[in-house]
Amino acid sequence: MNGKTVLIVDDEAPIREMIAVALEMADYDHIEAADAREAHALIVDKQPDLVLLDWMLPGTSGVELARRLKKDEATADIPIIMLTAKVEEDNKIQGLEVGADDYITKPFSPRELVARLKAVLRRATPPGVDSPIEVEGLTLDPVGHRVTTEEGALTMGPTEYRLLQFFMTHQERVYTRSQLLDQVWGGNVYVEERTVDVHIRRLRKALGEKYDHLIQTVRGTGYRFSTRAA
Repeated sequence: MNGKTVLIVDDEAPIREMIAVALEMADYDHIEAADAREAHALIVDKQPDLVLLDWMLPGTSGVELARRLKKDEATADIPIIMLTAKVEEDNKIQGLEVGADDYITKPFSPRELVARLKAVLRRATPPGVDSPIEVEGLTLDPVGHRVTTEEGALTMGPTEYRLLQFFMTHQERVYTRSQLLDQVWGGNVYVEERTVDVHIRRLRKALGEKYDHLIQTVRGTGYRFSTRAA
């Protein structure tokens, strides 16, 4: 898999299955939801790289969910492709106006879907998410899921890796424990804030004496990743 996860939101199981097969063949991970409530919970918890969102959903519509996601700072940057049987221009405009990045009308071919999906992801992927990030000889490779130094590879748990990836792509800014929980653990996971401290200690241990200074404690606030003196 290429490390990208796509959330499929559609109340029709056969359509979800068809899309899932196309995504697997194109080397994408996927998760599924049948309605807006389930989709929102997965988005907050799993933080997918893109959402394929059906316009017509039971209860809350796909358009309303898209509007809600784009208004929330935590989910506003997640790209959305609307899937719909509505072909009228007004509907397309409405979908784009609420923040959808693209719009595909049913029926569509799996090849077209994957091509449009790749195009949206290319536009939406910020620098450093797919490319290796290097700081003072410490290198994180998001595609290979490895952390290396001049001395070789470092061993760390999945949570420590996600913490380091978040820090290295958000340098020089202080984050509270609550913010780190939302960004690294996901908003739907109940974890006490002090758990962050435990994983920070583990991350520093994994980085070793040469690099543990990059993870700085800001007393009374939280933590930051910085090459400058604390």
